[in-house]
This record gives sequence, C-alpha cells and structure tokens, in this order.
Amino acid sequence: MDPKAIIRDFRNYLRIERGMSPSTVASYSHDVEALLEDCEGMSLKEITTDKVVEHLGRATDAGLSKRSQARMLSGLRCFFSWCIEEGETDHDPCARIDMPKLGKYIPTVLSVEEVTAIIESVPPVGEKGTRDRAILEVLYGCGLRVSEAASLRISQIWFKDGFVSVVGKGNKQRLVPLGETAADAIRSYMEQRPAPADRSFNDILFLNHAGRPLSRVSIFNLVKQQAIVAGIDKEISPHTFRHCFATHLIENGADLRLVQEMLGHASILTTEIYTHLDTSTWHETILKHHPRL
Repeated sequence: MDPKAIIRDFRNYLRIERGMSPSTVASYSHDVEALLEDCEGMSLKEITTDKVVEHLGRATDAGLSKRSQARMLSGLRCFFSWCIEEGETDHDPCARIDMPKLGKYIPTVLSVEEVTAIIESVPPVGEKGTRDRAILEVLYGCGLRVSEAASLRISQIWFKDGFVSVVGKGNKQRLVPLGETAADAIRSYMEQRPAPADRSFNDILFLNHAGRPLSRVSIFNLVKQQAIVAGIDKEISPHTFRHCFATHLIENGADLRLVQEMLGHASILTTEIYTHLDTSTWHETILKHHPRL
C-alpha cells in the first residue's frame, strides 16, 4: 500500500465524485493520513477496530473536542467505505464504533447593535478600510460562509438586480439578496481595490495589498480584531455573522424555508437551530395569535 497514492486518489474521489468542499476534503484527508501514519507497516486489511479506537483515544487525550471527534470518525468511515468499493479492503474497522454524543449546539449570536458596532468600528477610508467594511457588510448582509466571501467574484455580483450568486458546499449555486448597504460598501471598495497581481485574480473581489486573493485566515483575524475594537467580549468568528444573519431574519418574521435557501442548507433541520434562539419572540407570537391561548 502506498499511503501517498491512496490519499491522493481518496482526495480526488471526495472532490470530483462527492463534490465536497475544499475544507472538508482537506480535513478528511488529514484525518486519514494521521491514521495511516499511526498504522505504518500495516495493510488496510490489517487495520482493526481496536487500532482505530486506540488512534481516536490518543486524539481525545490530546484535547480533541467531541464535535471534532465525530468529524474525524465520519471521515474515516467515508474512507473505508470507499476502500471497500475500490477493492482495497473487505471490511470497515469503523463500522462498530459509535459516534460521540454531542450536546445541542447553540451558536453565539450578537444583537443587531453589537453587529453594527463591529461593522462601524472600521472607518471606510482607503483601500484597507473600504475592503474590510465591505467584507463585514457582506458576511452579515448576505450570510456567506468565510470561504464563500474569500472566493467571491465580481461577476457573481448583480448590482442592478440586487443579488449575489454564491457557489457553496458541493458546488451548489444559490442566489442571495444584496441590500443597498452592502452594495454601497462593495462599490466604495471597488473604487480603491488594488490592481490584481495576476490576470487570474482579475475577477476575485477581495484582494490583499499585494493584489492577491484574501485568505480565510485574514478574514478570521479581521473579525476578531474589530470585535475587540468595538468592545465585544464574546468569542466570535466570521461564522458568527452568518448565525446573526439567520437569527435576525427569523426574529423579524422571515419564513424558515426562505432562510434555508439563502443559507444553502441541504436540510431544513440544519436551519431549525435558529428557531430556538428566538424563544421569546415565538412565544409572544403564539400567545397573540392562537385562538385558544
């Protein structure tokens, strides 16, 4: 068994046949690579359930969260399922391993005032200021994932029609309304946008000072830095703006199915997490409109 070759083929399978996002492909591949390194000298058929449990146990002892453990096990199951299809092995050593029980995930959500404070903490002046302001407006105004914002193309923005065309997980395309505030922020930045360092970057919206695409890490750092500047002491990330986008829409009466479409969730169950975050509003609405309450 050539570990490098099999991981390369597995990555191609995830990317081409399964249509998984680059981040998922990277995570699954990394987890498989770690297991194979731990099982050096063993063939795939020789990897037992006990060996996988031992490997997962070491990761747990190193401080891996239950959610990360579950992701790791999902990746390993996917890998061995693929190996069976390819005839590389005849058994899945992960099949009898139970997923770790996860508590109900409650995302951090900011108030409208807190979001506004973070956005307005960036003076919309100059190349960097207008860019950072536009990024925050797009994250909150369109509910984009950080990877979607980092890879957003100018050709995906329809200013006249008020929409952004987003390519999300699984290369699925969706349309998200673009409000005037976010649109104005993008226009202001485009007037200051640096010249692309390469023709291949011509259509990438957000560039760094060297004219290259802005990284996801840069956007993470931007959000954390501006939260500090705004005096927000909650632990947040770019994804927090996506949570706020969804929660604030539902608080103001948006239909759950509509929010699901705009977030690009494959299942309504994923979107439903935002309903319990607004318990007081739903409670008040039910008491006000139900004929027997």
